[in-house]
Amino acid sequence: MRRFGLIGFPLGHSFSGRYFAEKFSREGRSDCRYDLFPIPDVSALPGLIDDTPGLEGLNVTIPYKERVVPFLDASDAVVSSIGACNCLRIDRQGIFGFNTDVVGFERSLLPRLKPHHRSALVLGTGGASKAVCHVLEKLGVEYTLVGREAKGPRTVGYEDLVEDGLARHTLIVNTTPLGMHPHTEEAPPIPYPALTPAHLLYDLVYNPPLTRFMAIGSERGAEVMNGEEMLVIQAEESWRLWNGTRG
Repeated sequence: MRRFGLIGFPLGHSFSGRYFAEKFSREGRSDCRYDLFPIPDVSALPGLIDDTPGLEGLNVTIPYKERVVPFLDASDAVVSSIGACNCLRIDRQGIFGFNTDVVGFERSLLPRLKPHHRSALVLGTGGASKAVCHVLEKLGVEYTLVGREAKGPRTVGYEDLVEDGLARHTLIVNTTPLGMHPHTEEAPPIPYPALTPAHLLYDLVYNPPLTRFMAIGSERGAEVMNGEEMLVIQAEESWRLWNGTRG
């Protein structure tokens, strides 16, 4: 039996678990299994691998996208550059790390990116934000990180956001879990009255499909999207990497 899965803590509802279960059933892959591994500390990873025969690949979610990097035997150029990893391939040579969030975010964003989306706010400073910033740099979109604590030349605190500044940043990407089920009434604390139809609000949260962040933006005329398309793309990219030449 070929084994795959997801590590994080806590996991609760999992897009990846449902997606791969449906994929394996649809494609008749009775030799494949995808499990959730809610490990309370990333230090449990080596033991998990040793105790799970046939484990070939893992997806990585909050809060381990950065913490998993020291456990890698090798990684691709993106992981080495940004220090965040969300996909592990496991074989006799060890643990190889990839970042499929980068692929998922870029491919899902590009069809909606317009010429006036020249400046972005990235809400959150965790592992997912690193993938988002990597893509924005590649696409030539200027960005400012917004965190609970302002650290670094490109980072400001939520309390520093003003309506005039928000009006200039016509792309806003939420990489935090604010608004995720079951805390659906939460939303990033930004000055929403400054939003306009020129804005694109991209929420990496996918459950619920319409977060409060997105709903308020839509009321102001902004274009909104959630993270489900990104997740589908990154899941298929993970599958490609786990299979190598086997397809």
